[in-house]
Amino acid sequence: MARVRASSSSSSSRWRYLRPSYYLKRPKRLALVFISFVLLSLAFWDRVSLIRDHEAEVAKLSDELNQLKDKLRNLEQLEIADEVRSVSGEKSDIDALDPIDKERREKVKEAMLHAWNSYEKYAWGQDELQPQSKSGINSFGGLGATLVDSLDTLYIMGLHDQFQKAKEWVANSLDFNKDYEASVFETTIRVVGGLLSAYDLSGDRVFLEKAKDIADRLLPAWNTPSGIPFNRINLAHGNPHNFGWTGGSSILADSGTEQLEFIALSQRTGEPKYQQKVENVITQLQKTYPDDGLLPIYINPHSGTPSHSTITFGAMGDSFYEYLLKAWIQGNKSESVKHYREMWEKSMEGLLSLVQKTTPSSFTYLCEKNGASLSHKMDELACFVPGMLALGSFGYGPEKAEKFLELSKELAWTCYNFYQSTPTKLAGENYYFSNGQDMNVGTSWNILRPETVESLMYLWRFTGNKTYQDWGWNIFQAFEKNSRIDSGYVGLRDVNTGVKDDMMQSFFLAETLKYLYLLFSPPSYISFDEWVFNTEAHPLRIVPQNNQTNGTKGSDGKAVPRPPVRFSGGRKEGRWAH
Repeated sequence: MARVRASSSSSSSRWRYLRPSYYLKRPKRLALVFISFVLLSLAFWDRVSLIRDHEAEVAKLSDELNQLKDKLRNLEQLEIADEVRSVSGEKSDIDALDPIDKERREKVKEAMLHAWNSYEKYAWGQDELQPQSKSGINSFGGLGATLVDSLDTLYIMGLHDQFQKAKEWVANSLDFNKDYEASVFETTIRVVGGLLSAYDLSGDRVFLEKAKDIADRLLPAWNTPSGIPFNRINLAHGNPHNFGWTGGSSILADSGTEQLEFIALSQRTGEPKYQQKVENVITQLQKTYPDDGLLPIYINPHSGTPSHSTITFGAMGDSFYEYLLKAWIQGNKSESVKHYREMWEKSMEGLLSLVQKTTPSSFTYLCEKNGASLSHKMDELACFVPGMLALGSFGYGPEKAEKFLELSKELAWTCYNFYQSTPTKLAGENYYFSNGQDMNVGTSWNILRPETVESLMYLWRFTGNKTYQDWGWNIFQAFEKNSRIDSGYVGLRDVNTGVKDDMMQSFFLAETLKYLYLLFSPPSYISFDEWVFNTEAHPLRIVPQNNQTNGTKGSDGKAVPRPPVRFSGGRKEGRWAH
């Protein structure tokens, strides 16, 4: 009992230190406790303040480090660019440019800045800009079509700040998991091609990873009995199919215009599946390839056989023939890709059967063919042909080379006059020809298409004739006069009246302005010896056969032929145009 009382007394003694009355009776101890509390509080808050200041300093230093890293990356890219251009003679060639060419080049660059800044201000991250509405529209499912399409143009023109900002959007915001029915063709030429070109130019792997992501989503479109792909696919769920208005058929241009991008992707990733899919299309078409090399625009994806339909070098046919030639060039013109060149040459013999001349001015033009009858109609889209013929003519012997180069020049003159024949000096979508009349506009809109200036650029490079530069400058001035507004560039609803539409097509930045810029640049700038352009004007580096790898490996352990870092409405379907 005594122990219990002692324990209770001891506990009571300890608790007395917590009672205020204890300290009120002992002021010295109260003062000691108060001073101790103040000192502890000061020590605590000083510690918190030090931690806060330290964290702020760390964050500041981290931001400065990131900024320095960004500046270092930009400097490295600029140094690489300067080194490569210096080695290849590009830098000295640019310095030696004619003053008129320099001025024109800068004017085109300023036009690109105006188009880009307008897109950035009113439609950033969306597919296309509606300049008059000052708003964006997701006409391609929200894939940032204009931004991705413009990446290589920004890089080629030396607009590095704009390129860097666009790259950050690609890295952080570009998402392909969309419940959207995408055109396999349009997505390939704009998005896959745009990302691969940005990778080849900058060496930044974020573009390659994104290209692989979207290509993997497109790949099930080739899972047909014949290997001829369906032309639409849901990016999130797969489920490939064809457009209803084709009657279930696949479109020739849509099915034969993925070779460059998918072969390039296999080269850069070391994964052969992309190349195998697109090369199988050519193998299938070879089985029934006609003697004149001219295929109808519709193909049965189940049997792989062409249907009885229009033959054209315009909408829905055009870029199939373009890729036969360019796949041969991409493959270093080697034995393994010889069949591409052979098919292309056969098609060019067929093209000669479609060539006609007008009266009274003898303009050369390309007909369309329906069965045995010719239709005297030519799309502006077919104005890529002069450039293609110039590019391919140098694979012939001297006599045929001269023959096709001369045809290229004649067709380019016609295409230039598509522009010159209208009050606005801008071309309509297509033209009709009849006896005694040189040309008449059919569909009279202009949606900022690039095909004519593309061919002028090729012809200038191959002939050195500055007349082609003058023609391109005249076309550029017509765009400036009729299509430029404060908030971007617009097409025309009617090239006769000049009434404007409300759309800045992504290919205006990707193609039209890029080809104009290259038209006033030295031929060594993005040289044809080192680069091949896809049909959306995205340059892809030609991988030399004796330099197939750089030591990296793909997921299967095979060496990846990654290229060296160097600086240097439907697009094709007329019926989809805005």
